[in-house]
Amino acid sequence: MRKMTVLDHILLMITGLLAAYQIVVGVNGLGSLATWAYTIAFGVLLIASLLIIIMGFEVLDSSLVIIVSTIIPLTLSLGLISQYLPAWTTAYLIFVIVGFFLVAIARYTIKGVAATILLAVVHGIAGITILLLPIILSLCGVVRCGFALVGVGGALIDIGGLLLTFSKSGKPILSQKTILTVLPTLLLLMTATFVAGFALR
Repeated sequence: MRKMTVLDHILLMITGLLAAYQIVVGVNGLGSLATWAYTIAFGVLLIASLLIIIMGFEVLDSSLVIIVSTIIPLTLSLGLISQYLPAWTTAYLIFVIVGFFLVAIARYTIKGVAATILLAVVHGIAGITILLLPIILSLCGVVRCGFALVGVGGALIDIGGLLLTFSKSGKPILSQKTILTVLPTLLLLMTATFVAGFALR
């Protein structure tokens, strides 16, 4: 397992500060579900950053961390659906709840490829929602073009999720050392684009 460097600590600290900033500032003009969803997403991101800083990359080997990290894309995408596609809110909320519990159960009861596929499907649906919806809304003029940055954050969360998922499956796209080297930068860029996108919507 790669040891953390001073730069890793700095990048993760900035990531945590940005997540904390977004929690405090929030997003104006939202319903209660969207507000709670965004707050939970950035709260989990803040906690995840702090855990990695305190415990090192070894914490990523914990099944609990994988389960908890699923909350970030699920709640972010739920917030977007609730905010911009309210007719789909109930159906998507059911997907979020069922998807989270399936991932949680699978981490302890299903081993190997099946658990990885399930995690990839749940992360993939949420990640694609975060990627496409803000960009489509920006192109259609529903929101300002700056909101498309949330979609960029969605692309980054997809990349990070894929790298970690395949790493856990034993068939990594990149070596574990490379993944852990780019992860702090990826988390920072993802958080920064989310914060900027919500500020510019």
